Amino acid sequence: MEAFFVSTGIVALAEIGDKTQLLAFILAAKFQRPWPIIGAILVATLANHAFAGALGSWITSLVGPETLRWVLGISFLAMAAWTLVPDKFEEEDAKLARFGVFGTTLVAFFLAEMGDKTQFATVALAAKYHSFFLVVAGTTLGMMLANVPAVILGDRIAQRLPTQLVHRIAAAIFAIMGVATLMGAGAGLGL
Repeated sequence: MEAFFVSTGIVALAEIGDKTQLLAFILAAKFQRPWPIIGAILVATLANHAFAGALGSWITSLVGPETLRWVLGISFLAMAAWTLVPDKFEEEDAKLARFGVFGTTLVAFFLAEMGDKTQFATVALAAKYHSFFLVVAGTTLGMMLANVPAVILGDRIAQRLPTQLVHRIAAAIFAIMGVATLMGAGAGLGL
């Protein structure tokens, strides 16, 4: 269950102020139909994070435990630094309206999440915990915890969230995981 809870928490924190959360705000304001948007976010996240989790699981079969420990430790430290860099949202990410509310959200979210820090976090977490299903379920829940309120409450919560503080907390968690992994904290997991 550690894999599930850590994955949920890290992604929920990392997603605050992320470009996909900004995309959720914009789509909610544009379409004003929260349920198709939420459904599309769920489907896009499941597809994207399942791919990332499968990649993370596959990586563990390619490299030995010592190499994996170093790769994961450095990856978590890199994620800590990346989390502190503010995301930029491109208006083109939301210009797919010809596909309807669900289709626009599905395509925009899937594409915006490609190469995003939460996708990389999913790869690293799946490799660290050797638990594809728990990691994908956790990272997906984390995405939903961050994005559903963005869709439903929109601008009312955007102004009140201390985004910089949340990013610092997420970065600290990634950094702690990176240092702990490099120091051999995952030895019981074969890392």
